[in-house]
Order: sequence, then structure tokens, then C-alpha cells
Amino acid sequence: MTVISPSKATPAEGTATGGSRTRPGKLAESGSPTVRPPAAAHLSDEQVAELGRELDAIRDEILAKRGAADAAYIRRVIKIQRGLEISGRAALLVSKNKAAWVTGTTLLSLAKILENMEIGHNVLHGQWDWMRDPDIHSTTWEWDFVTPSRSWQHTHNDLHHRWTNVVGKDNDVGYNLLRMDEQQPWKPVNLANPLFNAILAPLFEWGIAIYDLELTEFKEGKKSKEALLKDLKALGKKVVTQFTKDYAATPAVAMLTGSGKQALYGTLTANAVRNVWAHAVIFCGHFPEGTDTFTEEMAEGETRGDWYIRQMIGSANISGSKFMHIMTGNLSHQIEHHLFPDLPSNRYAEVAPKVREICQRYGLKYTTGPLLKQVGSTWGKIFKLALPGKTAQA
Repeated sequence: MTVISPSKATPAEGTATGGSRTRPGKLAESGSPTVRPPAAAHLSDEQVAELGRELDAIRDEILAKRGAADAAYIRRVIKIQRGLEISGRAALLVSKNKAAWVTGTTLLSLAKILENMEIGHNVLHGQWDWMRDPDIHSTTWEWDFVTPSRSWQHTHNDLHHRWTNVVGKDNDVGYNLLRMDEQQPWKPVNLANPLFNAILAPLFEWGIAIYDLELTEFKEGKKSKEALLKDLKALGKKVVTQFTKDYAATPAVAMLTGSGKQALYGTLTANAVRNVWAHAVIFCGHFPEGTDTFTEEMAEGETRGDWYIRQMIGSANISGSKFMHIMTGNLSHQIEHHLFPDLPSNRYAEVAPKVREICQRYGLKYTTGPLLKQVGSTWGKIFKLALPGKTAQA
């Protein structure tokens, strides 16, 4: 079968290394997958191909429009984030005063959310590589998250975005911890699904750090001991960096005002708040009712149009205000992000109505809803799949 790469990168976009650019991989030039997902079974090969061309055109339009306004946007967000972090840490230096503690913890929480979601996640996807700014580039950015950027780029950009919701290929379906699909065999340990998830939320960055080590792949012989040791070394260095910044440096300086303990509690709280928020946003983008999962046969032999379809029906959006969208890193537009992971995040709101119209015209679902509804739906699935014989209905 003749295959082509779906990449439409141009020299202006730059070429990143280390798995920082998201690419669907090699896709069939024509035809259809071994089994087309049920939600798309009514589409002919010609319709799927045309759908792919329409979405390609949307992507090309945004690529052609990128410019100074987009660059100014990300630089402004970074400036705001750094201001929030400096102000938050400064307030924590005198956090023996309760008002200062609340102010400092709130500002630091907002800074960490903004850095992790709208800046770090999107920079590491290569969304801003076209600017050719070495300080805002997928190969140089190290985010405020305990897992090293390069490790995350491999498991997230290279694997998750290629195999979105393909059970057996995309380990993000449950993160090797939770049963999140009826295709996953039930085990007695799955009864603890809700408990595991409740623990995972405030410790999300640590869960992701362990997940990024790919311990399951190591146990199965798919990952070498040398590769694991390399990843452990990188993780160790990152842990030292994060601990020094949050749990040593800031509290140590705060001790000069008698606020050391309060500053430590403040940074702990800010990290927990960021983790809970990131967990909620990511789970709401992948697991609420209405999102589909797929068998390996549904991805085998898929064309670019089929890959697009899998991203659309396997993801879910969150409706809300512009502020909410920014604080989610625009992952509230998860459908658009999965379609176009390397487009600037500030463009997803512009793209969304066009994607929704295409879904309606081709008879494909476009799953979206308010944050609380999506959170409730996700938790409902977690509880249902904790029990044997329970399935999540699309």
C-alpha cells in the first residue's frame, strides 16, 4: 500500500527534534481502515477523503494567517504568567499574615496553571516553533511540571496523539492505572477506580511522571534498561529542580519573616490546585460520555481523513468563557487540538465553528458541554467501569 506522511510542514514552521512535533505517522494515501468506527460507518471512502481535504484547508488557512499578532499573544501570556508567579512568591514571603497567604497561594496557583496549560503544553507541541525564538521553542522549553519535557513529548506527542483512544496502543486510556473502557478486561483491582482517580487528581504531575517512565513497556521487554535508567536520571534531576524551587528556596527565604512553614504550605497548595485543574481538563477532553474508543483494526490502514475522524469522535470539548479557555490551555477545544495539535492555541476558538459544521454535515458527533457536566460525566464513567459487566454508553 502506498503511504504518505500527513505532515504539511513548511520551512517556515521549522523542524524540531526529540519528538517535540506531533505527527499522525504514516497514513494510507487512499482506501479505508480494516474496520471503520461505527460512528463513521455511514461514510464512503470518497466522503472521508473530501472531509480530510476540508480539514487540511482549515489548517492551511491558519498557517497562512499566523503572524505578529499570534507572537504578541504568546509573549503577553508568558509575561502575565511570570508576573503572577513573582507576585505570588513575594506574597508568600510574608504569608504569616493570612491575607498574604491567600493572595500568594492564589496568584501562584494561577501562574502554575497558566504555565502548564496555555504555555508549557502548547509550546512543547511545537505550536510556536515557527517564531524561531529559542526561548519559546519545543526543543528548549522546560515546564513547571515534575515530569521532564522530553519524556512527556514522547509519550504524549509521539504516542498519544498518533494512537488517540486506540485501546492497546494509547496508554493514556487509563494511564495504566484506571479502567476507562469496556474493552479493557475487568479485574478486582478496578473496584478502586474512583479511589485511584481521587488520589491521582491532586498528585497528577507525579502520576504523569511515573507514567512517562513507561514501566509497563520495560517489564514487557519493549524498553531497554539503558533507556529506563536514562529516563530515571532525567526525572531525578527534574525532581531536584522542582523541590528546590518550591519546597526549599521559597520557604527558606520566607523564614526570614517567620513565614517559612506558611510558604511551604502555600507552594504545596498551589501545586495541588494546578494538578487538580489539569487532571479535570484532560479527563474531560478524553473520557466523558460521547467520546469513542477504537480497536487496532480501526486504525490499521486509515487515511488522513480517517485519522481526522478518529480525533473528532474520540475527543470532547468544554464550553465556557474566554478566560476559562485560556486557563485550560485552550484544551477546552480538545477536538480542535487533536485535529491540529501544532496550530497556535489562540486560534482554536476561530477554528471550532468550522469543525463543528463539518461534523454536522458529515453526520459525525461533536461532543461538548459545560465544565461541571463534563466532570460529572467523566466521574460517572469511572464509577461504572469500576464494576464488572458495566459498560459506558456512547
